[in-house]
Amino acid sequence: MNFNPFSLNISGKLIKYDTPAVMGIVNVTPDSFYGGSRTFNGDAVKTRVEKLISDGADMLDIGAYSSRPGADNVSPAEELRRIEMGMEEIRRIAPEISVSIDTFRADVARTAVQDLSVNIINDISGGDLDDKMFETVAMLNVPYILMHMRGTPSTMQQLTDYGETGVTAEVLRDLAVKVNKLALLGVNDIIVDPGFGFSKTLDQNYELLAHLDAFRALECPVLVGVSRKSMITKYLNINSEEALNGTTVINVLALLHGCEILRVHDVKPAVEAVKLCCKTYSSL
Repeated sequence: MNFNPFSLNISGKLIKYDTPAVMGIVNVTPDSFYGGSRTFNGDAVKTRVEKLISDGADMLDIGAYSSRPGADNVSPAEELRRIEMGMEEIRRIAPEISVSIDTFRADVARTAVQDLSVNIINDISGGDLDDKMFETVAMLNVPYILMHMRGTPSTMQQLTDYGETGVTAEVLRDLAVKVNKLALLGVNDIIVDPGFGFSKTLDQNYELLAHLDAFRALECPVLVGVSRKSMITKYLNINSEEALNGTTVINVLALLHGCEILRVHDVKPAVEAVKLCCKTYSSL
């Protein structure tokens, strides 16, 4: 297990992580691919957040716009309405927990940070879907999760040709260019996400996983989000409701390859995986 402790500046307070962190998913949307993560109102958010916190989540990720292929378009106003509803419950239950917002829109990210007490921006497009995102992150001075994706959620699975160099090298190159751009703008806290399931074939996802250690060259914490995704369900010929065991297996492999943050629907199994991996390697 090749873990590097890391720190994040959360609203002016330096938070240090001495073991891999677990990020619990809160979807305030009716059409996320996994039904167990959907919350439609304040009571549903309350129930889900209370469970994520009691199960040991280190941070939460709130999303109001599903990135599932074929999902409905959501206006910025509706996206913010959903986020505000969710954040009211989150801050009532856990006022100090770090919360990221899963959005590719710079204006939504800015409002969420300035007015709704969100701490981190999680952008599935890595700045490609809104050319104001990087300067917005720099202005807000918040941590930024930089994910790799090509195209949009509707077109990404037609954009999986990575040429002779292969998927790992091309994803690493793309992220390296963007990390440099962000650093030049003064963004200090960058988390990189290879984007499992986004513009990658089934085999490419597993190639990325096998070479996850390569992303340590970026000198940024690495986030892995494979929870109940099709790279598990398609290979095992199961549905997302049956994919918890597969998710845990992939999460353990990610931890062994140097992952610093696990983004998951099911926090307790991920927390237990972190504890057992850390215990095993602390004994060596």
